[in-house]
Amino acid sequence: MNRKDTYGIYNNTAEHISLLKYSKSSCGVDFLLNTAESTEKRGWFDTDKRYKTDFFEFYFFHKAEGHLFLAGERIELHPGTVLIISPFQLQEWHVDLDKLNYTFLVFQEEFVNNFLSDKYFMYRLLYCYQHDYPPYFNMDGKDAAPLLDLLRRMKKELHAPVADSYHMIVAYLYQFLLLLNRHYAQLFNLPFTLPLNNYAYQYKQLLEKNICTTNRVADYATMMGISRVSLNKAVMREFGLSAVHLLKQRLLQEVKNDLLFSGLSVKEIAFRLHFSEPNHLMRFFKQMTGQTISGFLSEMEQGN
Repeated sequence: MNRKDTYGIYNNTAEHISLLKYSKSSCGVDFLLNTAESTEKRGWFDTDKRYKTDFFEFYFFHKAEGHLFLAGERIELHPGTVLIISPFQLQEWHVDLDKLNYTFLVFQEEFVNNFLSDKYFMYRLLYCYQHDYPPYFNMDGKDAAPLLDLLRRMKKELHAPVADSYHMIVAYLYQFLLLLNRHYAQLFNLPFTLPLNNYAYQYKQLLEKNICTTNRVADYATMMGISRVSLNKAVMREFGLSAVHLLKQRLLQEVKNDLLFSGLSVKEIAFRLHFSEPNHLMRFFKQMTGQTISGFLSEMEQGN
């Protein structure tokens, strides 16, 4: 049985992890995109329930209390927090909706792909599909103002569309994503250069799709038809990190997701993610985090 709310989001309750899908017709707009204030429309997220969505989510919190679990991390919410959630990331909110005030933007990747020939565009954005830097940060009012103004312009086009509204929304969205990318690069001092090729971004895309079945860099290089050395050079140039590091960070996120959300034992997680034995998984986790698995779970529960 599916539950549908005012956003056109469908909750498949038959799944252990609900998948919320965006439906443009139920949103009352002709676009795979929507933006509004929480005072106008309440968020679709269910408190104290775990789920994932099939669209990008951007939040600018003006008032906030509570926390959420996202991609294996506990995130405390505060006024001024900006939160970015990529599609299909597991999330679980623990908030009082009456104590939240925020501006949001949601859209499906298809909306971007419809106007860009670059299928790796979202993977080029430094805040999407990466696991070394947080998908949340504080932004003061001065820095947030131009971004929020672009969202207001999008909303105006959505509410009173005319012949060229689609193209105006596209222009505003493109500017929004790039301005936010510049801010994120400066905030975390990340490489910000023109790409020489698509290998690094194709690698990120393949990691998202195959991390549960493939955990060797050489296998990804084979999928791409290049050598492991060429792949590593491309990843180092674009991200300043090795291909092995990106793979381990993505694998670590999957382990954390399973520990927090799946109900599987360590042995079952090790089997699912192709560790040869549970001890290897526990050693990997300790090397990557400096914590034992039990210590990590205790920290997530207590919020320390």
